[in-house]
This record gives sequence, structure tokens and C-alpha cells, in this order.
Amino acid sequence: MPLRIAVADYGVGNLFSISRSLERCGAEAVIVRDFSELAGAECIVFPGVGAFDKTMEKLLPHREEICGRLEDGVPALGICIGCQILFGRSEEGRSPGLGFFGGSVRKMESRILPHMGWNSLESDDPLLEGTPDRMFYFVHSYFGSPSDESIAIGTTEYEGTRFGSFFRRKNVYGTQFHPEKSSFTGRKVIENFISFAEENI
Repeated sequence: MPLRIAVADYGVGNLFSISRSLERCGAEAVIVRDFSELAGAECIVFPGVGAFDKTMEKLLPHREEICGRLEDGVPALGICIGCQILFGRSEEGRSPGLGFFGGSVRKMESRILPHMGWNSLESDDPLLEGTPDRMFYFVHSYFGSPSDESIAIGTTEYEGTRFGSFFRRKNVYGTQFHPEKSSFTGRKVIENFISFAEENI
């Protein structure tokens, strides 16, 4: 049976791209709107696109249960805003985040925002094994700043500033970039994540 991945629908993200990408890579994507169901998920994806407070609005009542599952080792992938909500708070809003990644989300100080388009990732994490290159698609104005620098497993440079763009703690990955929009390289990352999740459920 294919891996069943719960894709969190917080009402602001583009679910079609990531759901289609997961299914093309061999998983079963299940859209979840009742977040109490995440407590029983074997794998979770927090998709990208959206604002911090609006994204957390529906997740916040279930924060303790969700973080408990992540602490227990449930594989998960947070993409863009889905990565940012894994941190404790953000300069973009007032709502607390999930707090699974210690630290906060900061606004970029670059001249041109949002940071949009293709950019390179510096990382040697096994999730990148077999990728044809390290180029990924970005759309964001904020970035995660972890209190424990060891969870930042990859960085990207934009307008002379290097920032954390790839994170991992336990079995939870966070990508500031969009693998589902990053052509063959992103597809390989998604395939590798599915394999990783299957090994850790």
C-alpha cells in the first residue's frame, strides 16, 4: 500500500501542486481539514503559500497534539509557510507558531522582496541524494532563524545575505523553497522524503 500522507488544509495554501506531486511520486495524498485527525496521521505535510497568522488560526487549537506527534517521531514536511509555522513565532504576525523548531521567523532585509525565483541550496543532507542540481524555487519575504543552529541543514544566499533555507529536527523537515515547484530536482526531494517517511513510520 502507498504511504498515506495527511496534507493540512488551513484554508490559505495551494494544495493542488503538492498533492499532485506526492501522488506522482507514489504516495496517497489525503487533504485534512479537521486537524484533530493529524493526531492519527502516519505522515504529515504542511504546505506552502499563505500568511503566518492566517495559517496558524486553525492549527493553534491543536498545537499540543500536533507537536506531540512530531516529538514522537511522525515524519513531516513543512514547505515555505508550512516550514515557518514550525517555529515559535514570526515577525509577520502575532500568533504563536507550533514551536517544534526553537527560534523565530524574521523578515529579510533585502532590497527586493519577496525573494522570488530560482536559487541554489547549499546542503549535503541525504534528502538531496540523486538530485541533478541544487536549484530550487523560492517565494518568500521571511526566513526561519533557529535558536539551535544544528537544525539548519542548508542555506541559501540572496542579495549578499545567507539565510537558513532547509531544516531538520527528529523526523521533521522544513524547506523554505518549494520542492513541488522545483522541476526534476524538487521531484527527487519529494521521492526521497517519501522513502524517508516509509522507513520511519
